[in-house]
Amino acid sequence: MPLAAVLALAAPAPARADGPPAGPEAGSLPTLAQRVAQPRDGCVKASGKRSERTPWPQAFLRPDAVWPLSEGAGVTVAVVGSGVDGASGDLEGRLTAGPRLSGPGDSTRDCVGHGTFLAALIAARPRTDVGFAGIAPRARVLAVGVTDDTGATDADLLARGIRAAADAGARVIAVAVPLPGPDGGPAEAVAYARGKGALLVAPAGYDGQGRTEPAPARPAPGALTVAALSPDGTPAEPGPAAGRPDLLAPGVAVMGTGPGGRGHFTASGPSCAAAFVAGTAALVLGYRPGLTVDQLESRLKATSYRAWAGPAGARTAYAGVDPVAAVTAELPGEAAGTVAPVLAPAALPPLPAAPGHPAAGQGLAVAGGAAALVAAVAAAAVVVPRGRRRSWRPGPS
Repeated sequence: MPLAAVLALAAPAPARADGPPAGPEAGSLPTLAQRVAQPRDGCVKASGKRSERTPWPQAFLRPDAVWPLSEGAGVTVAVVGSGVDGASGDLEGRLTAGPRLSGPGDSTRDCVGHGTFLAALIAARPRTDVGFAGIAPRARVLAVGVTDDTGATDADLLARGIRAAADAGARVIAVAVPLPGPDGGPAEAVAYARGKGALLVAPAGYDGQGRTEPAPARPAPGALTVAALSPDGTPAEPGPAAGRPDLLAPGVAVMGTGPGGRGHFTASGPSCAAAFVAGTAALVLGYRPGLTVDQLESRLKATSYRAWAGPAGARTAYAGVDPVAAVTAELPGEAAGTVAPVLAPAALPPLPAAPGHPAAGQGLAVAGGAAALVAAVAAAAVVVPRGRRRSWRPGPS
């Protein structure tokens, strides 16, 4: 059952979720950005603050409901960006340093902190003392550094980074910045990566911070573009000239770990949304490793929930990523490579804010009944196929 349908059926019950946290911690977590000014006193420092609560994107997406089926084990996700610092231990034993194509040091040096944050959203392991965890907590992360110490990069570096990630065997490649296209090196690199069986996921626009360059109106063909959802379940304000994204995912007031230690940061923007989709792709491949890149992309799109944004008469349809359906759904025609969307458009119901949380920038309350129902769906996806393989039949009542 798609997540949207589960949420529509379930009675609302408050859950502990945040982004950023409420109460005395509200607004206290430092913020990470896609780009920073030229560092004068070194790189981004470790955060000394943590929140024990579950971030709202996790409560919204419920990846834990399918962890009994897949945690992304055996899948390598490349993060092509500012590097990935493994000091927090969230990626312990699962972080590989790929090539560093710009800036000093290797790809485990992250002066900006942005790449580390995205990697944590994808694959940070769960801890007993905090609610935050990555979407696919057993996926491997390949760090490929393509930015300088301010987070700046160019088309040639991006293209080289994508090729390096594909050559290293990544099945999913998360790019931290929008991909220019449709001509030139990045577009050719995307085609090269797809030829090697890698799905490339990229933000539909820049994360903001007063940037003057527009998002590419026509991103590199073959890349899955992702835009950001706000905590109220509606699309965030799109960037200038941003093309229509393939999917949306949480991307506003997102909490996670960053460089230098186990402290938490917040960040916002399409790059965060792209990380959640990349993690979802890892979950799917962990459960269905035989999918081709075309089948994986089709599955992510076909199992998305459909909703609308905007006033009556000018509403725009969009597709939100649904990790539960992406892993568990049985899609007609998938074996033949002819997957078509199987979900009828259905508006996502508004989700109530958790007690004490302002409507904007704070967490969502997710229905407790939805959690149980989603878990039951995930369990059935394991038990029923196994029973069929053993020629199981229901016994007499």
